[in-house]
Amino acid sequence: MRIIRYLNEHSKATLAAVTNEGKVYPLPQEGLIELIQQANEQNVSPLSFVEFTISKSKPIPYSVEDLSLLVPIEAKEVWASGVTYERSRDARNYEATGGKLDATTFYDKIYEAERPEIFFKSTAARTVGPGQDVYIRSDSNWQIPEPEVGIVINRDGEILGYTIGNDMSCRDIEGENPLYLPQAKMWKNSCSIGPAIILAESVEDPYNFDITCRIYRKDELKVEGKANTSQLKRKFDELISFLIRDNEIFDGTVLLTGTCIIPPNDFTLLDGDEIEIEVSNIGVLKNSVKLPKHILV
Repeated sequence: MRIIRYLNEHSKATLAAVTNEGKVYPLPQEGLIELIQQANEQNVSPLSFVEFTISKSKPIPYSVEDLSLLVPIEAKEVWASGVTYERSRDARNYEATGGKLDATTFYDKIYEAERPEIFFKSTAARTVGPGQDVYIRSDSNWQIPEPEVGIVINRDGEILGYTIGNDMSCRDIEGENPLYLPQAKMWKNSCSIGPAIILAESVEDPYNFDITCRIYRKDELKVEGKANTSQLKRKFDELISFLIRDNEIFDGTVLLTGTCIIPPNDFTLLDGDEIEIEVSNIGVLKNSVKLPKHILV
């Protein structure tokens, strides 16, 4: 069972459930967290709660593709994990050493360390949903999307569901100096999530998500990469445990879990590019790339 948010015919944000058959059922709750809370109050699982709710209603006569989708959850905070895949470690080493892949760096150390890399990625105001523009920085010449599985958790670190995230990144800024990481990762419209959240109970094996990233330029496919969460170095519970350690998080926090798909080293995003990130059983997150004339508003 997937959960989405969309604009209805009255331009009102509406929560909805999407069945495996693709039928869309509007839900009365304001958002996912309210749904989870009501399920807990009735001492039933979120999946059972949704199934019972939609059993008493009819689906709308539209498919997900026909709807104006919003971010599936307005997360107060989005955090991210780094160097969780071997491919990510190699890419970070390439950036940091100018292509000298035989050099050992702190990225090798973090890949093998007990403590993972966890960093703050975005706020609700900086995060966009499906169909919205992601921005590229004006002061970077090497920018890429990072397609990732996102975990939606509550304040206790319990996994509520999974979504798709795009952790936009500036490879040249991070490679110049690791202390520049916040600037390489965080700016206006530098993060997108969506198009849906699949409830945790609906996922048989979270370490078997197929991830595909496609980048189009003037309708031509320029980059395509594939990965699977079975390639993860670290487990989701491990990443969550470090995020919540001595830290206060909010219900509905999203934790991006790292990328295994890196475009070729001679590729950078340009204004007008189109990004598609597909994760099995969740959907396809599509965003256009823009270089705003005035990034700050």
